[in-house]
Amino acid sequence: MSSLLSKWNRLGLVKQIVIGLVTGVILALIIPEAGKPIIIFGSLFVGALKAVAPVLVLVLVMSAIAQHKNGNKTNMKSIILLYLIGTFLAGLLAVVVSFVFPVSLTLVNKAEGVTPPSGVVEVLKKVLLNIVDNPINAITSANYIGILAWAVVLGFALKNAADSTKTMIANLSDAISKVVTWVIKLAPLGIMGLVYESITTSGLAALRSYGTLLVVLIGCMLIVALIVNPLIVFVLIRQNPYPLVFKCIKESGMTAFFTRSSAANIPVNMKLCEDLGLNKDSYSVSIPLGATINMAGAAVTISVLTLAAVHTLGIPVDFPTAVILSVLSAICACGASGVAGGSLLLIPLACSLFGISNDVAMQVVGVGFIIGVLQDSFETALNSSTDVLFTAAAEYKEWRKEGKTIEMKKMS
Repeated sequence: MSSLLSKWNRLGLVKQIVIGLVTGVILALIIPEAGKPIIIFGSLFVGALKAVAPVLVLVLVMSAIAQHKNGNKTNMKSIILLYLIGTFLAGLLAVVVSFVFPVSLTLVNKAEGVTPPSGVVEVLKKVLLNIVDNPINAITSANYIGILAWAVVLGFALKNAADSTKTMIANLSDAISKVVTWVIKLAPLGIMGLVYESITTSGLAALRSYGTLLVVLIGCMLIVALIVNPLIVFVLIRQNPYPLVFKCIKESGMTAFFTRSSAANIPVNMKLCEDLGLNKDSYSVSIPLGATINMAGAAVTISVLTLAAVHTLGIPVDFPTAVILSVLSAICACGASGVAGGSLLLIPLACSLFGISNDVAMQVVGVGFIIGVLQDSFETALNSSTDVLFTAAAEYKEWRKEGKTIEMKKMS
């Protein structure tokens, strides 16, 4: 048994996850009913990630700021700018593709019991209220904006604390990071359970009638992931960006695809940033921040589904107005929560730009829930992998200025 475990550990996490994925597919096809208990592995994995992520963010950010020495560089300005540019370009691309390949919908009433925000002001108000949330409530409700705010405040408050206090906080940060590595080791079992659950659900059969919509949505996200983002990274580092792009997709996007939660994928992204040798002062803040505001996939979803509603209703729209939609979708996307389906409830807000009633807009949200099995998986994979990609790109840009070597070939 010990030799078997030793061989398993030597495989590496990505290969282990692939084995778990293939095993889940095979079991779902061979024993779709008898293997239902396998689903518990997926639920436990996602639950463990969601449990450790809020504490991890609070402790890491607080520790990084408390122990940050004046003169040490961070790349937060560049990273935030990349987040905003990437989200806007994703929304703009979705607008262009929707004009070239217009999609019409069969509207359904499948979104009862959910309440979308009434306007941009409400979205911004919610963001501001989340910032001043009670710290205990922020942690228990996984309000990452509130967690970040408290971590930053406490970090600055502890900058002048005794060295023994800072050491204790650093030790706590290391301990939480160790717990994260233990949780991530469960990824192969978790992915097996998640993929088994996805394949055995009846939702996949309902996707056939929305094939064109899915092709446009997923096509836009793939273009962003494989063309737009690499171009942005190339402009920064002046090297072939694809080794880094594929590493982020493989190690971050794969787990995010199945967890369908940017928040749950925070520990995975933190570990990947550590493996890439990035500055902890930067990524301990940029990764949880990215899980809340870096939402290129959400911008694509909002733009495509909104313009699909416009085309379905035959509403005339000129391109400049559609460009305004891309700006609005980017703003809305930044307010989307880092949980499964968080972008769908912002569609009525975008639809209001074209005078579409809330009743009709909620039917569009219903369509979103039907295709959510794939739409939300691809959206989250794009969002989460881009958090690491842009964090790394901003730091590698500084490395290039300092004459340091960026060894892209070693990324596999």
